Amino acid sequence: MSSLKKTWLKQITRVMSDPRVMTLMQDERIMKAVMAAMSVPGRAQTLGKELVESVARSMALATEAEVRDLRRTVRKLEDEMAQLKNGHDRLKNG
Repeated sequence: MSSLKKTWLKQITRVMSDPRVMTLMQDERIMKAVMAAMSVPGRAQTLGKELVESVARSMALATEAEVRDLRRTVRKLEDEMAQLKNGHDRLKNG
């Protein structure tokens, strides 16, 4: 673990063990605010991803998920073609 992270964790642990902070954390309003603040990065990332997908659709571009699905489908079809070719070659030579 990096020294910065260790230092940060020590500070957080020290602050969280302070009786004044413990009293604050028992307040339901404070806990709701803390939980809301912790969820902001995830919501911002989701919103950003949705906006990118919306712009991609409006410009008739494939999204990352669509490209991933297409690659998976192509890989599957290539495998099926190889199996059919092998079966055809066995019948032809057999």
